[in-house]
Amino acid sequence: MQKSKIIHYPNLSTMLEVEKVLRNANGPLSKEEIKRRLPTKIMHQTLNLILAYMENRGLILSGTKGILWTYNPSPKLQRAIEKGTEI
Repeated sequence: MQKSKIIHYPNLSTMLEVEKVLRNANGPLSKEEIKRRLPTKIMHQTLNLILAYMENRGLILSGTKGILWTYNPSPKLQRAIEKGTEI
């Protein structure tokens, strides 16, 4: 697998804009739909880099129907996960 050279790294404001679009979405969004909903234009490679970062951090899920925001910082949910048992 050949790694491509990163031309442009995202700045914090761009990452926050992408996060806001994903948080406010009612369902999964395609990459093109995310780009349309952003207030500023973004390079496709930059969007891919942001989405890869968010997926590695566990903030989003990427599937066949699109990208979905999944992060929930609820302490109540975290306690339930920690106390839960596996079947």
